[in-house]
Amino acid sequence: MGRRNREQVINPTSKHYTLEIIKAVVVAVILSLASILILAFLIPAINISTEVLPIITQIIKGVAILVACLIALRLPKNGWLRGIAVGLVYVIVAFVLFSLLNGASFDFGLNVLNDIALGAVTGLLSGIIATLIRKRKA
Repeated sequence: MGRRNREQVINPTSKHYTLEIIKAVVVAVILSLASILILAFLIPAINISTEVLPIITQIIKGVAILVACLIALRLPKNGWLRGIAVGLVYVIVAFVLFSLLNGASFDFGLNVLNDIALGAVTGLLSGIIATLIRKRKA
């Protein structure tokens, strides 16, 4: 590892943290889009009830945030804070993206507030887990 890379790891700037958050959000969005697409194909095949779909989509979102944090959050400090940022930004991006895919129906209600809360909590826990795993490997 060169001197410049070592300095970046030892003294990361806010630019590095921001890039990590952006990478994590992109990974989470891609994972959730792929998972929702797979779910859409599976619904008719396994006869999933429409009452269960909101729970399944929340699980997909939570897993997407966790996997994204595990992949993208590599810097050693403030994993919890970066995780919250990933969760919140992901929820906003996913809301806009899925609303556009649904015909631009931006229905802001209790479901969106629920998504924001769950995204923040999932991001918090995912950021902590990602940081602890990185420290353990080091």
